[in-house]
Amino acid sequence: MARRGNKSRKGNESNESSGGWITTFSDLMSLLLTFFILLYSMSNVSQVKFNEASQSIQMALSGKGGSTILEEAAPTVPETEAAETTTDKINPEISALYKKVTDYVEEHAMQSKVSVEKDQDGVYVDIQESILFASGDAEVSPQGKRTLNQLADLIATFENKIVVEGYTDNLPIKNQKFDSNWELSAGRAVSVLRYLSEEKDIDPNRLSAKGYGEYNPSAPNDTIENKAKNRRVNIVIVYEDKETS
Repeated sequence: MARRGNKSRKGNESNESSGGWITTFSDLMSLLLTFFILLYSMSNVSQVKFNEASQSIQMALSGKGGSTILEEAAPTVPETEAAETTTDKINPEISALYKKVTDYVEEHAMQSKVSVEKDQDGVYVDIQESILFASGDAEVSPQGKRTLNQLADLIATFENKIVVEGYTDNLPIKNQKFDSNWELSAGRAVSVLRYLSEEKDIDPNRLSAKGYGEYNPSAPNDTIENKAKNRRVNIVIVYEDKETS
């Protein structure tokens, strides 16, 4: 009888211990179900909110404290609205000038040669180095002259001041003509300025040149493609507020 009693107790203990995992398993299944419900409910939520929810779930699973997904996230402005807000701050006269330039570029199929941007100071026509110059040189190439001929016809249609800006990448240069990127960028800007003035009869009183060297890149100098973007000349069509000038 004693042996039967011992066996019975052991059986009960075994049943109790073997049934304990069910509770843990149920909790895990509930947690996973909750997780997938959250994923489904957030299928149309912005990426920012999704990342916040993901971090909150990771904190919960790891037992660490922190904010929860129930907390209100700060409202974010969609990229399109942000772009529209920035654009709205630009003077309408600049926007009209920008449209005139972009229309001209499209009509003359110049999209592969130049890119056009704008800000509160005016409109920027960006010409890559490969269009205008040979590597390490500041003499305008035949292809560059054809491009400048087209742009000169556009520039002649209005009276705004023109600033020619030269830029380089961060690779050091030293040859018979130029000791540094400063001289190279300034030399290229002056070459474009002189061509517009001396060959295309743009009023020299409207023209000025700047050389920025490597110190105002449009992209990080970390790839061949980005370095090529930084070797450029900008023709800036300057906006002058007639009310303040």
